[in-house]
Amino acid sequence: MFEKITTITTAPFTALTDNAAGADAILVCLTEAELRGPAILGQAQLDSALADLIAKGVFTGASGELEALPTYGLLPYAYVLVAGLGPQPTRDTLRAAAVFAARKMLALRLDRLAVKTPSGLDVRSAVYALTEGLLLGTYRIAAYRKDAPARAELRQAVLELEAPADAALLAGTIAAAEAVAAGTNYARDLTNLPGNKLVPASLAAEAVKLAQHYGFAVEVLDEHEIAARGMGGVLAVGGGSVHPPRMITLQYKGDPDSADVLGLVGKGVTFDTGGISMKRPDGMEEMISDMGGAATLLGALHIVGQLKPKVNLTVVIPAAENMTSGAAYRPGDIVTLLSGHSVEVLNTDAEGRIILAEGITYAKSLGATRLIDVATLTGAILISFADVATGAVTNDDAFLRPLLAAAGGAGEKLWQLPNYPEYRAMLKSDVADIKNATSSDRWAGAITAGLFIGYFAENTPWIHLDTGGTAWLWSAKGIEPKGATGVMVRTLAAYLCGEAV
Repeated sequence: MFEKITTITTAPFTALTDNAAGADAILVCLTEAELRGPAILGQAQLDSALADLIAKGVFTGASGELEALPTYGLLPYAYVLVAGLGPQPTRDTLRAAAVFAARKMLALRLDRLAVKTPSGLDVRSAVYALTEGLLLGTYRIAAYRKDAPARAELRQAVLELEAPADAALLAGTIAAAEAVAAGTNYARDLTNLPGNKLVPASLAAEAVKLAQHYGFAVEVLDEHEIAARGMGGVLAVGGGSVHPPRMITLQYKGDPDSADVLGLVGKGVTFDTGGISMKRPDGMEEMISDMGGAATLLGALHIVGQLKPKVNLTVVIPAAENMTSGAAYRPGDIVTLLSGHSVEVLNTDAEGRIILAEGITYAKSLGATRLIDVATLTGAILISFADVATGAVTNDDAFLRPLLAAAGGAGEKLWQLPNYPEYRAMLKSDVADIKNATSSDRWAGAITAGLFIGYFAENTPWIHLDTGGTAWLWSAKGIEPKGATGVMVRTLAAYLCGEAV
């Protein structure tokens, strides 16, 4: 999963009539204002073809638009790819242009692309966004077909600069963008794995492989050690499956002189039937993605291992398969967690918050001074945001603000939900310390689910990210592919690595 297919370099730009890179196509990114100028491409027949598309309203220069113009030998490229940037070039519009260009190259089975880097944005930001977008755009879900034909690949991209720039700076920028895109695609790969190919033990094995690759400390607790530690919630959620649960921990010490340790906790439910509170069968195949939070954290660690930011991380992934059997936990059960708190189980399909509560407590016991959990936690988040934005709940607004800024820079949509005492009161139980569901999960369901986890964070600064609407898509949407999106990997990379990305 660490193989890098595309090679991206920079070179001076001369003219569209030159093709020093030997590319099959060249990408030209244009703003809406540039479309109103004369001689847009500098070749009369191609300018006429583009003008015809503009006149028909087929191409307006809006961000997300891309047209492939065959050159018929008029230029030393088979195609000119024309992408819209909207009113002005930004990281987001350049990233989108590159994603759609990469997809078009794959569709046309072309493997070498030149990119005319636009003016109007500092060169480092432009190179970063284009590199990241090209690599994100090459992503495809793995297929399991007999005698499948070889897939097209984008093997080379040259970013052609109009003005000279520091070569070492650009090389570092490309490396950082490659790391972030690779981490995102790695998370996508993990999330897209079928349930019979990814169970708690194999998720743990993948985490160990990643840790060994980058030199992280790693620990995996099996079901016997989980029981010995008193993690009754993990045992309950995983008890109905023939694949026993695991508690996975990875640690990275990038700032050994600091006592600050960020605990990252990811939901690792490798398949979720809902247990005794069985889900509807329609669409249940999506539940291979219920370990999307775990995949996000492993994807972020893939980036950390390459960019080595000055932070200390403790990553905890409680992994379980939520199945129904004679050994499965039931509605009405009282379960005692690692923290010593008791949970009244009203709904066995509200399992993710139980194992995340265990992960939060375990991360604190390992020295975490701040906490972020990431989870495909609720369907209720779709009621609030559809599949457009990730929801955030926190007990510390000052802690959340830099993460919101990181999401904006990374081009991911993140929105804060309220944390009012009335919502916390909805989780009170008559027979236990807390209950795992409210009387109606349609009433503030995403908020109360997050606040269940926050109960176990206690006074430790904590953020919950609910990716229940954004970690998986039934069809491609914008720059995100069908299936797993790897959402929040880029946000966490920006948050952890700062100016490097």
